[in-house]
Amino acid sequence: MRENWQSRKGFVFAAAGAAIGLGNLWRFPFQAYKNGGGAFLLPYLVAVATCAIPLMIMEYSYGRKIRGGSVKAFSELGKKYEVIGWLQVMVPVIVMMYYCAIIAVSLIFMVFSLGHAFGIMNWLQDPGPIMGMVVGSADNALDLGAGMSIYILVAVVFVWLSNWLIVKKGISGGIEKMSSIFTPVLLVMMVVFMVNATRLNGAVIGLESLFKPDFSKIMNPEIWVSAYAQVFFSTTLAVGVMIAYGSYLHEKADIVNSAFITVLLNSSFDLVAGILVFSTLGYLVQNMGVEFTSFGTGAGVAFIAFPIAISTMSSSVVIQGLLGFFFFFCLFVAGISSSISMLESFATAAMDKFEISREKLIGILSLTGLAGSACFASYAGFNYILDIVDSYVGNIIIAGLGLVEVVLISHIYGTEKLREEANRYSDFRVGKWWDYLLKYFTPLLLGAVVVTNIFNIFTGLFKQDSVGVISNIIFGWGAVVIMIGVSFILFNKKWTAGEDKMPLHSGNKED
Repeated sequence: MRENWQSRKGFVFAAAGAAIGLGNLWRFPFQAYKNGGGAFLLPYLVAVATCAIPLMIMEYSYGRKIRGGSVKAFSELGKKYEVIGWLQVMVPVIVMMYYCAIIAVSLIFMVFSLGHAFGIMNWLQDPGPIMGMVVGSADNALDLGAGMSIYILVAVVFVWLSNWLIVKKGISGGIEKMSSIFTPVLLVMMVVFMVNATRLNGAVIGLESLFKPDFSKIMNPEIWVSAYAQVFFSTTLAVGVMIAYGSYLHEKADIVNSAFITVLLNSSFDLVAGILVFSTLGYLVQNMGVEFTSFGTGAGVAFIAFPIAISTMSSSVVIQGLLGFFFFFCLFVAGISSSISMLESFATAAMDKFEISREKLIGILSLTGLAGSACFASYAGFNYILDIVDSYVGNIIIAGLGLVEVVLISHIYGTEKLREEANRYSDFRVGKWWDYLLKYFTPLLLGAVVVTNIFNIFTGLFKQDSVGVISNIIFGWGAVVIMIGVSFILFNKKWTAGEDKMPLHSGNKED
């Protein structure tokens, strides 16, 4: 018998935890910063209303209806579409490999912060050398002989051990219990850090740079594409996670309200992260004379800028270290809450098709993921290959899958049936406007995102040297080809999980 979430609260916290991740901390703030500041908020909110919420309702509804993950979900539309489901759940497998390497750095800095508190090492005021020691350096993505980070390699073992221990216990016994504790803790702690950051000398400079609207940019199509891309990727849609989570909802669950709460929690975290990041950077700009992008627009914000800011919160080394520990604990929790959802996405799909125990499957996936993460623990892997793989998976595979998913489900299964399914036990009901969004408006906008992303990737190759081009072909397009190839291999395997789980292919009369 299929598991169910034991409470609405547990489900919402798990889904919100899946959507909220390390990327929220820097992606939203810098997307807003470079796309018109406060003017970016309008396209962002439109994207939340017309893309994130409708798709979240769709994935929850369809997941609950078919009682399965992405593979079964697409198989129900027609046998030939099963491969789309496998490609969806291949995304979390690949993403987890490098995502866990980033989580590992959070874990390392947690330990180092305790070392700072006990006077063993003083590093928060100048984290550059420590960061360099942890991640090392390489000349380029092809510099595979540059070395391996023992720090990341050891920490990533602990990260994958955590993933394994939580997910092998199932939905109610593992993921729901963990999320019900850690997701509220994460949200509360990030709000506390945000409030403290707004009190820093220079915070106003940062907040003005983030939120001061530049309406001259608002008619630029690129801003709208960026807003939809931000909302789409930050909500963990189209990678099988929310369909899998929806499949464990009991038949009388309130889908519409749960979808709204999940999306709004994620968007709230985006805003909290934006205020926290730019208040901190405003302090550093005023007091260190640096630029807003001096620490990069990615992990450098969390692992370089924040330790410096934390060191200014108190003159006590002990308090500095403890604050650092709690901050990087927040990052660790954000990472783990997302990584377990990725692991569950593939696990749900695989258990729908193959006769295999959860513990055995999670063990195999964890060992495979650990081997992949070890590759990103290399200096070339962490500093170069990670960004390349992330760019191609996000901009080509995830964006493309989102477009394919909304078109296939809304036109083959039918938005009318989905709307009826969503509204049946929901206090707040969606109307026919939802049908039009999914059938026409959202696909049009996602199509623009996909075309723009592919165009930017191809044109970007012409701006790189030969090493950059070769690196993108090997690691970028290589990752895409591997994902598609493995998806077809799994697609061609026979269903062995039992007749009760086999798809009926009811959505496609040809099958």
